[in-house]
Amino acid sequence: MASATLKKNYRCSQSLQQFYSGGPFVVSSDGSFIACACSESIKIVDSSNASTKFTIEAESGTITALALSPNDKLLFSAGHSRQIKVWDMDTFKCLRSWKGHDGPVMGMACHGSGGLLATSGADRKVLVWDVDGGFCTHYFKGHKGVVTSIMFHPDVNKSLLFSGSDDTTVRVWDLLAKKCVAVLEKHFSAVSSMAVSEDGWTLLSAGRDKFLLRSDVSLVFTIIFWSILLMLCTSRNLCLHLPKFLGALLYAMLDWSVVNLWDLHDYRCKSTIPTYEVLEAVCIVYSGSRFASSLGAFLQQSGKKKSRSTGIYFITAGERGIVRIWTSEGAVCLYEQKSSDVTVSSAEDEDSTRGFTSAVMLPLDQGLLCVTADQQFLFYSPAEHLEEKWSLKLTKRLVGFNDEIVDMKFLDEEEQYLAVATNLEQVRVYDLSSMSCSHVLAGHTDTILCLDTSISSNGRRLILTGSKDNSVRLWESERRCCIGLGIGHMGAVGAVAFSKKCRDFFVSGSSDRTIKVWNFDGLSDDIEEPISLKAKAVVAAHDKDINSLAVAPNDSLVCSGSQDRTACVWRLPELVLVVKFTGHKRGIWCVEFSPVDQCVITASGDKTVKIWAIADGSCLKTFEGHTSSVLRASFLTRGTQFVSCGADGLIKLWTIKTNECISTYDQHEDKVWALAVGKKTEMLATGGSDAVINLWHDSTAAEKEEAFRKEEEGVLRGQELENALLDAEYTKAIQIALELRRPRKLFELFSELCRKREAGDHIDKALHALGKEEFLLLFEYIREWNTKPKLCHVAQSVLFRAFNILPPTEIIEIKGISELLEGLIPYSQRHFSRIDRLIRSTFLLDYTLLRMSVIEPTTQDDLKTKSLLHSEKNMEDNAEEDQKQVSEEQKPKAPGKKRKSHKSGDHSRSHKKVKDSSTHANTAAVPLQA
Repeated sequence: MASATLKKNYRCSQSLQQFYSGGPFVVSSDGSFIACACSESIKIVDSSNASTKFTIEAESGTITALALSPNDKLLFSAGHSRQIKVWDMDTFKCLRSWKGHDGPVMGMACHGSGGLLATSGADRKVLVWDVDGGFCTHYFKGHKGVVTSIMFHPDVNKSLLFSGSDDTTVRVWDLLAKKCVAVLEKHFSAVSSMAVSEDGWTLLSAGRDKFLLRSDVSLVFTIIFWSILLMLCTSRNLCLHLPKFLGALLYAMLDWSVVNLWDLHDYRCKSTIPTYEVLEAVCIVYSGSRFASSLGAFLQQSGKKKSRSTGIYFITAGERGIVRIWTSEGAVCLYEQKSSDVTVSSAEDEDSTRGFTSAVMLPLDQGLLCVTADQQFLFYSPAEHLEEKWSLKLTKRLVGFNDEIVDMKFLDEEEQYLAVATNLEQVRVYDLSSMSCSHVLAGHTDTILCLDTSISSNGRRLILTGSKDNSVRLWESERRCCIGLGIGHMGAVGAVAFSKKCRDFFVSGSSDRTIKVWNFDGLSDDIEEPISLKAKAVVAAHDKDINSLAVAPNDSLVCSGSQDRTACVWRLPELVLVVKFTGHKRGIWCVEFSPVDQCVITASGDKTVKIWAIADGSCLKTFEGHTSSVLRASFLTRGTQFVSCGADGLIKLWTIKTNECISTYDQHEDKVWALAVGKKTEMLATGGSDAVINLWHDSTAAEKEEAFRKEEEGVLRGQELENALLDAEYTKAIQIALELRRPRKLFELFSELCRKREAGDHIDKALHALGKEEFLLLFEYIREWNTKPKLCHVAQSVLFRAFNILPPTEIIEIKGISELLEGLIPYSQRHFSRIDRLIRSTFLLDYTLLRMSVIEPTTQDDLKTKSLLHSEKNMEDNAEEDQKQVSEEQKPKAPGKKRKSHKSGDHSRSHKKVKDSSTHANTAAVPLQA
C-alpha cells in the first residue's frame, strides 16, 4: 500500500453564519436577496444559498424597521437610536440620515413611486418623508398606542396610507387631504398585519386578538352553551363529557382571532373571519399565480368551486406554525397544514419559541416565505401532483441562527449532507451544495447533546442522537422519521457511537456513568412507528459523566472518555474492561481509535492530546500547543496525522511522527465543540459556541500547484528584469523588482540611478509609474534601508523624490503608510544629526588654516581694498605701456638701460601678480605698495 501524502494546509471554503436575529426583514423585488436585521447590523443575504453578500454596520442600535425602494436601489433602516438612514445598495454607503420620532421606529414602508417613505413609531406618530430631500411631508397623530404596522396603497394613483396600532384600530390617512379619513375598529388586540386585495377596494387586517366580547357572539355562545349543557345533563355520561365540553368552549372563546375585511368605498366591515389562532401575517393570493391556478384547478376538480366566484383568496400564518388558505366568499378555509416543523400544539406554553412571526408572498411567483420564531426562513410552493389533496411543499429552508453548535457528523461518504445538533431538541440536516437546511428531525423533548451517523447494511442513512431527556433515538434520513427509541438511562445521554463494521448495534454513554449496548432487532424498511430498542449489555464504567465514546474499526472494542480524567477500553459485546488510561489532569472530552494502529487518541481539558497503546495502556506521545481545553481530536491521513480543536477557538493540524503542529487556524470566535471529518476527501466541518459552521477543504495539492506556477512565473519575470537592465529600462525594471518582492535588486537599481548625471529625472520617471500599493511596498523597503548607514543615502534620495512627486494629502491616504512613516522619522533624524556633526567638525580645518594665515575671512574692507588694488593695477599697466613706448624710442641710444628697465618691469609685474592673487591682503600695505 502506498504511503499517504501528508496534508500541509486546509482552507476554509464555506461558512454558515448567523444572518438573522429576529425582527424586520425585507425581500428584494426579484427575490434574489433578503435584507435581514441581525442585532445592530444589516445582513444582505443571498436567498439561494444563505451566503452573506454584505454586512452593513448601521450603528443605530438594534434594528427595528427595514424597507426597500421598488427598484432595490435604496435601503431604509431605523433602530433604537431613532435615526432613519438611507443606504445606497450599490456602494452600501449611507447617503443621508435624520431623526423624526420621539421613540423607536416600529414600522416602515416605501411608496410605489419610490419618492415617499412612511414611518410609524412607539411615539404613536405616523410620518411621511421625502426620500430625496429627507424632510417631513406629512405628520399624522391620532393613534393611542404604538403603531406597529404601516403600508401604502399598492396602487400609486390612490393616495391612501394605512396604519395599525396596539390600540386595536386601523387608521386610513389621505395623503392629499393630509387627514385621517377613517378609523377601523373591529379588533380587540394589536393589529399585526394588513393587505389590500387585487382590485384595490378591500383591506384585510389581522390581529393578535385573544378573545372576542361582541354582544352578538356572546349571545350565541350563551344559547349554545345552555343548549348543550341541557343535552349533557340528560345524558348518562355527564361526568365524562362535561369537562371536555367546557374545555373546548373555553379554548374557543380565549383563542378566537379574526381577519376583518373592509370596504374601501365606505370603510365598513364587510365580514369577519375567525381563525382560532393569534395571527402574525395575512397575504393576498393574486390571480394568475401558481398558488391561485393550482388551488383553482384543485377546487374545480373537487367540485368545491363555483362557476362565478368573486371571493378573495388569502393566506394566514401565526403562532401555531401552520399555513392556512382562505376564501372571503363564505369565510371558508380551503387548506390547512396538518403540521410543520414549527407547529405548536394548543397545550404548549404561549411563550414557546415556535410558530410563525411573519409571512410574505415572494415576487415573480416564487412562492410563499414564512419566518419562524426560531429564525428560520421557510419557502413554500404548491405541490405538483394534486390527485388526492392540495398541499404545500417545503422547497427550501434557510436557518438564520443556529445557536450553539454541539455536535455534527457527515451523513454519507459523498459528504453532501451534514447532520448538526444545536442547542435545540432538533437535528438539522444541511445540504452542503446550497448551504440550506434540507430537513429537520424533531422528536426529542430536550436539547440534543450528541449524534453519530452510519450507513446501514441495506444502504439507508441512519442518524443516532442522545439528548438531555435521557433517551436515544434512531432516525432514518430519507424518510425523515424516527425508527427507534431507546429508554433506560437515568441521566442525560452525552455520547453515542455506531458500530463500524457490522453496523447492527450502537453504544451510548450517559451522565449516570453507565455504558449501554443497543441492537437493531425489530427494525424493518416499512416501519411507521418507532420501535422500542433494547439494551443487551450495561456496565457502570466511570466515576463521573461520560463525554465521549468510540467503537474500534473491527467492532471488537469500545473506548470511553470521562470527566473523571480517565479513558477505558472495553471488549464488546459483553463490556469487559481491557485497559484503563490514566495520566490526564483534567476531564477527557474526546476519544477515538486509530484506523491502522492499536492505539487510542484522547483530548483533555488539561490542554493536551495524548496517544495511548492499547496493549499495555502506556502513553506513547503527548501533544501540547492549545491554550485551553482540547474538546475534539480526530485522525487523518491513515492515522499519520490528526486534527484537534479546543475552547480557545483554534483548530490545529498535527503530524504524529514529528510531534509537530503544521498549521493553526483561527476562524472561530468561541469554543469549538464540534468536529466532523469526511471519509472520502477528509473534508473538515467545525462548529462551536459562536453559532458558525465552517467547512474546510484540503488545499495541499492546490497550494503546491500554485507555488510551482508562481515559481515558474517568477523565473520568467526574473528574465524580464535582467533584459530590462541590459536595455537600461529602469522604470520597467523597478516595477518588476517590486512585483517580485526583490528589495536587494531594487536597491541596486536605485543606487545605479543615483550615480547617473540626471539622477533626479530618472528616479522621478520610475516613481511616476508606481501605484499606491507599490508605493506602500517601496516605503516599506525604504524604511529598512534607512536603518543602515551604508544604505541610508539611497533611501533618503528616493524618499526625497517620492515626497516631491506625491503631495502629503495623497501619501496619508495610502492605507498603512502612517506606520511606515513613524518608522522613518527617528532614523532620518539620526542621519541628519550625524551629517550636522560632520559639518561642524569641518570648521576645525577652517580654523587651522586661518590661524596658519593660509586663509582669512573676507570682509567689507577687503572688498574695498580689492577695488583699490584693481584701479592701481590699471594705472600701473598704463604707465608700463608708456614706459615701453619711451624705451623703444630710446633703444638704439641706450640698450643697457632698456635691458635694466625690462628686468625691473618684470619684477614689479610678478610682484603685483602675487599681491592680486592674495584675496586677503592687508589694507595697511596698500599705500606702501603703491
